[in-house]
Amino acid sequence: MKSVEFIRAVDWQKFLPVLTLLMIFPLWEFVCRWFAVPSFILPSPSAIYKAFMLVDASRWSDHLIATLRIALLGFFMSILISLPLAVAMVQSKFLSKTIFPLLVVVQSTPVVAIAPLLIVILGAGDAPRLAITCLITFFPLVVSATTGMLETPPELIDLSRSLKGSAMRQIWQIRLPYAIPHIFSGLKVAITLAIIGAVIAEFVAAEKGLGYFVQFSTSYFKIPQAFAALMFLSVISLVLFQMIGLVQKLFFSWSLPKAKN
Repeated sequence: MKSVEFIRAVDWQKFLPVLTLLMIFPLWEFVCRWFAVPSFILPSPSAIYKAFMLVDASRWSDHLIATLRIALLGFFMSILISLPLAVAMVQSKFLSKTIFPLLVVVQSTPVVAIAPLLIVILGAGDAPRLAITCLITFFPLVVSATTGMLETPPELIDLSRSLKGSAMRQIWQIRLPYAIPHIFSGLKVAITLAIIGAVIAEFVAAEKGLGYFVQFSTSYFKIPQAFAALMFLSVISLVLFQMIGLVQKLFFSWSLPKAKN
């Protein structure tokens, strides 16, 4: 009876992504073996696992640290830039009308196309890689924060003005709390984009990092090894995404959507 009650109490929908993966990997392995797909076209999961284990743990950790350093620094830089920019655009219609179209133009420009120019302008150090990561991540943060603050009920703003509340007090005590759910939605998008930005930057100019490792492996036709690095990058993105959700749950639990009965 207790086992039946436990099965009924478990929310199995939470395990659907894991169950789906557990179904995909055996099917992937079967297709590669049955049709004898060459590993340089599509390696099987077992070949990817072997390639992952053949690389020293210290080498993986070096590439991981290099990628995470650029991704997280670019992510936090984008936060420091985007949130004050969003506040400025909310406070000033003039800035909103002048800056936002420029942000759209910047976001619409392929970062891969301007990456070599950034290398020439900023040099071959960390600066161009941080710039590339920041360019990719800051736009969703600006949009989400601006949208959230603009959705503040106007009667609360009118009440604050009637009580002679300052503009910064309106932002800090009224608009930002209402924008927290939107901001965390933007953060979840931005943290995954930060990994993408770091990898793109490593494709252009780097001597270390998981993106560099993928490029190095493919240039020598070590495709299982490249797939292993890609899997590693996917796991890192998922972990960082969950960490943003955990921060929201621990410190801003009131901003989470209420579960429907």
